[in-house]
Formats: sequence, structure tokens, C-alpha cells
Amino acid sequence: MSHSLPVIVGFGGYNAAGRSSSHQAFRRMVLESLPAAEQHKTVVGLACLMGHVQKQEQGYTDKEGEKLSAEQVDTSYRAQVLDGTLIRKIGLFDPSAVSGHKKINVGAEGLVFTMTKRDLPANLPQDWQIRDFEDGTVEVTATKPGEYLVKTNHELIAKAAGELPTGFNPADHYNSRFHPRGLQMALLGSSDALHSMGIPWDKVADHVRPDQVGVYSSSALGQMTEEGFAGLFQARLKGNRTTAKQVPMALNSMPADFINAYVLGSVGHTEAITGACATFLYVLQAAVRDIRSGRRRVAIVGNAESTIVAEVSEGFSNMSALGSDENICKFDGTEKPDWRRASRPFGHNFGFTLAEATQYIVLMDDALAVELGADIHGAVSDVFINADGVKKSISAPGVGNYISFSKAVAAAIEVVGKDAVQNHSFVHAHGSSTPANRTTESELIDRVATAFDIYDWPITAAKSFVGHSLSTASGDQLVSALGTFKYDLIPGIKTVSEIAPDVHQERARFALKDLDVREQKMDVAFINSKGFGGNNATAVVLSPSKVDAMLAQRYGEKFADYCARREQTRQNCAAYATRADAAQLDVIYRFGEPLIDEAGLSISAEGVSVPGFAQQVIFEKGNPWQDMQETAAAD
Repeated sequence: MSHSLPVIVGFGGYNAAGRSSSHQAFRRMVLESLPAAEQHKTVVGLACLMGHVQKQEQGYTDKEGEKLSAEQVDTSYRAQVLDGTLIRKIGLFDPSAVSGHKKINVGAEGLVFTMTKRDLPANLPQDWQIRDFEDGTVEVTATKPGEYLVKTNHELIAKAAGELPTGFNPADHYNSRFHPRGLQMALLGSSDALHSMGIPWDKVADHVRPDQVGVYSSSALGQMTEEGFAGLFQARLKGNRTTAKQVPMALNSMPADFINAYVLGSVGHTEAITGACATFLYVLQAAVRDIRSGRRRVAIVGNAESTIVAEVSEGFSNMSALGSDENICKFDGTEKPDWRRASRPFGHNFGFTLAEATQYIVLMDDALAVELGADIHGAVSDVFINADGVKKSISAPGVGNYISFSKAVAAAIEVVGKDAVQNHSFVHAHGSSTPANRTTESELIDRVATAFDIYDWPITAAKSFVGHSLSTASGDQLVSALGTFKYDLIPGIKTVSEIAPDVHQERARFALKDLDVREQKMDVAFINSKGFGGNNATAVVLSPSKVDAMLAQRYGEKFADYCARREQTRQNCAAYATRADAAQLDVIYRFGEPLIDEAGLSISAEGVSVPGFAQQVIFEKGNPWQDMQETAAAD
């Protein structure tokens, strides 16, 4: 029995390199290796996204209203665009002056101070004596020694991060209504992915039953900014009040819920799975599983994570997981840290770099993609997930990744053949930039390569450019892999001057410069992820040329008709790319639209008709345990 092939018909999102759709972020990572025209397009598009200029009918205007040509934008703003993208010093807040409190003990008896009466606590400390004044103030006398919190500032030990491009604020692109930054990013990322399809969502939805659509999305840590858990947990300590929105907005399932309600208006399947740093591959596996089985025909898959907040940084720093400014200077022999090179996968490194990102892909079964004339950017044939067994510590690596990675390579050989894997595949390593990762993951790659007789295996690591975005990290890797298929360039690990001597290199090729693979042509990318707690996952991603060959084999003469139909789709994609490059992001936010009228539902023994949907939900017929019941009846 043949299975449906989950093909990628759209992708979008944002990270420290820029917008994912039309490969803008990928082009930023390999900018110096691109032709001049592609460099120019990338810089001008990022200048618009970052708010340096606005696109007009003819040319551009800067913030002072001066008219500029595209060439002038490139010349004037290239340096600012480059400096304001990729890993750099935190700009969302001042990491050298983070607001907090210092606990002090006042030992003197009879401490006296004045304050406004309205600011008195509802429940006074037992040792406070209050004296009222006519001007609305009171004199407080504390008769016993006490403990007080004094507002002060402190400094983060790790000040580098993979922030969204400087000047790009997701809240500016729609009516954000007090949404946490992570949910803002989820709306923008999923909207970008949907628009990138070049096919209106309504058309897609009309071609499938409502329950054949699925949204697979989450965040690993939930929403950690002021509108979410941060505000909820800090409110009392800061003397503020909690709000009715902070608990529901903070849940790690909210990205999926927001996309269902405010982007798609979907009544289909929803699934929010987390697996620490491998979360993207967890939700991807669920979507691939459902499309291959036929339960789903369309899936929106991805994550949004915004955790560049002081408390998260401090938490990871206290685990000795983040690369500190002190260690950067120590390794480089400098007094000022080179934040741009904070993340150094497989080099002389000292910890990972925190990042934020949102990445989404649209998957379809191959039959629907062919029917609609969708443009296919690749396919995800398999995703494997394995745990580590007994662990010496929850953060330590283990054996699970050997299993998931080996299974991925073996499965790819079955699909595309040994030659494609041995000579036309590459690895997007987890590459977290920790000393433990560089030895354990490189040994993993070496041993798997030995088992499958692979030599000179190209290895890249997206975290060297954009940092570690936790749940979204593998999404950063996957969209970068799609860029390699498009441009025949594997990004070099350019923050590293040399590979560390304890890295296994016998069969791997850790390129320190962008690797031109136009002659070798990549057919397969392996996306590898290692998460805290033993959350190991590896995905197999096939190139669009390899998918075309597979579809031509499956559909025969119909494949030529499909190729003709997808030309219009590609024109639509190009039109959106032009608008998006001008920062016209067309964010979908359906808040306030009419609700589905429950009274209009029609329920029968065959299924459910939902108002506003072209097709009805059809109940599955047949008993999958029929043989068991017949046996029981016979007994």
C-alpha cells in the first residue's frame, strides 16, 4: 500500500536573519556568496522590514521623507542592515541594567519613614505603628528589625542573543491587543507561510473536509513576556496586579489556538506537543504521521518562541549553558566581547546563545498539491524521535539520538537510494555551541557515517547565525535546508576560525565558509535535534527536484498538467514576495469576524455540516477491531 507523501507547499516565519519566505533569511546568512543582484534584493528587503525605509510607488523614502532609489537604499543602509541582523548584543532591553530587587535586612529598631496613605499595605506588618498627617501621608515606625526589598539593577552575564532584526516589531503589523510577543510572532509566521503558498487559503479549505486540516504548533516555555507568565509571576513581587489575560495567553498551546481561531478559522484537528529543544520536530512528526495515514490532507506546522527575557537568560546561565561575555573575552583574548561570534558550533566554544524565532511550514499530501497546482519546496518523508533511557543528569546527552539519526539515514536510503544519501545529502546539526554537544554530536555523525559508508559528509549549523530559539530551533534548520535546495549553497559555520580538536572529523566536512554544491546537488537534508531530558529527533527532508522525480513516477502524464498549473502559483508567490520585501506583510488576524452559528449545524448519522465550510465532516465507517469481536462472539 502506498502512502501519501507530505510535501512542503509553503514556508514562512522570522528569526534574527529576517523573513523566511522567499528565502530572505537564508540569503542573509550566505550574503557574501550570492550574486550582486541577490545581495541587493536582500539588503533592500531587510531595510524595509527594519523600518529604515518605506516602499513607495516609485522608489523608497527614509524616515526624514527623503526619496531614495533601491541602489541608494543599499548603499546607505547596508551597514545598518548587517549590524542589525544575526546574533548581536541584546537590544530588547538593557542587559547591563536589568531591573530587580535586592533583599536587605534592617537591624535597627525604631526605623521611621513617610509614605502616602493610599500606598499602605492592606495587611500591615504587626510591628508597624502609623501616624496620619493631614496632607494624605503617614509616618511609619517599624519597632522591630525587618526584611525589605530595595529596587536595584543587575547585569546579565550573557548579553548576546539572536533577536529579530533591529527595528522590526511584530506588534506594529496588526492590532496586537496586548498579545505576548510570542503570539504576535505566531500570527506573523503562520501568515507568512500561508501567503507564501500562492494559493488562497479559502481555495485550499474548500478542497478538503474541515477535519482534514490540522494545526500542529506550540512553544516550549510558553509566553514568558510581561503579558504572559512573566507578568503573572512577577506581579505581586512588583506591587502590581495580575490580569485576566495572563494565564490563558501564557499557555504553551496558545500558538496553535491562535492560528486556529484568528488565522484559519479552522474547526479541524489541533495538536500542541513539546519536546524541549526538539519541539519543532515533535509537531512535525505528528503532522507527517497524520498526512501519511490519510487522516489529514493539509497541516500548518511550526512554533513561535520569544524568550529573550532576563529571567530565562539567568536560568540558563546558572546551568552554565549560555556563553558568557567573560568566556568570550577569555577565549578571544580581548577586553570587549565579540557578540556576533558568541555561538560557535563545533569550534572552541563555551555555551549556547539564546534566540527568538517563529517558523511555520504548510504540508499537503501529494495528491492535493498536484490537484491544486501547488509549488513544492521539498518533502518530509520521515521524522524519528527517541529517548535516552536512564540518564546521569536531565541535561546530559544520551543514546536516543543514535537511534533517531540512524533510523533517519536508513529510511532515506530506502526512499531515494544509497547513492543519494552517500553523495548528495548533508546534515543540519543541532550544533548548540556547547563543549558537550561538539564532541557527542560529532561522534554520533561519525559513527552513523561509518555504518552507512558515508565520507566527506557536509555539516552545517544554523545556530551559528541565529542562535538557539528553543522550540523553533529545528524550524530554523529546516527553512535553511530549503534555502540550500534553492541556491545550492550550504552555509558555512563562519563564527568559527577552526574546528575544535576533540570534534570527530574523520567522515564529516565542517565547512567554515559557504559550500558551493551546484555540481554535487543536494537531494536530502537530515535535520537533527537534541533536547534537554532526552528529547532526540531527526527528520528526513527531500529536495524539490527529488520530489518532482517521485511525483512524475507516481502521476505519469498528469504530472505535466500539474507543472503547467503551478506556473500560476509561482507567479502568485512572486507577487507576495515583492509585497513582503516592501514590509507589506498582510498579517491575517480574524478577530471580530462573525462566529460560527451553532444553530446552523446539521448533524446526521453520516456526518456534520458546519456553516461556512464547503464540505462536511464525514464519520469514519467500519470497525478496526472487527476481527476481535468476531473471535469473541465465536467463543
